[in-house]
Amino acid sequence: MIDHLSLRVTDLKKSKTFYERALAPLGYKAVMEFPGAIGFGADGKPDFWVTASATTTPTHVAFRVKSRKIVHAFHEAAIAAGGKDNGPPGLRKEYHEHYYGAFVYDPDGHNIEAVIHAPE
Repeated sequence: MIDHLSLRVTDLKKSKTFYERALAPLGYKAVMEFPGAIGFGADGKPDFWVTASATTTPTHVAFRVKSRKIVHAFHEAAIAAGGKDNGPPGLRKEYHEHYYGAFVYDPDGHNIEAVIHAPE
């Protein structure tokens, strides 16, 4: 079981603003900050971190959500926060019959996804 993960970002302030807005529909917010690092989480525990770095390697992170409505809300919020569309909300039957997700690139090019695996 994964306890937490971190993404390297080149502009911590810009990434904080992006993730505060993009992850709000998932119930996430910044819950812990250190010099060079910000932890986001729901329920007060940081499980998704962004850390300042001079360079990054694009990474894919998928957040499991509880409804297709939240997938849509994430996509809209992430685009409004400055993310770039990498796949609008919809079924991805090439993964499996009920895979419903949306994909957005963050300011550093990380592919961030919200997904639900249950039927509608």
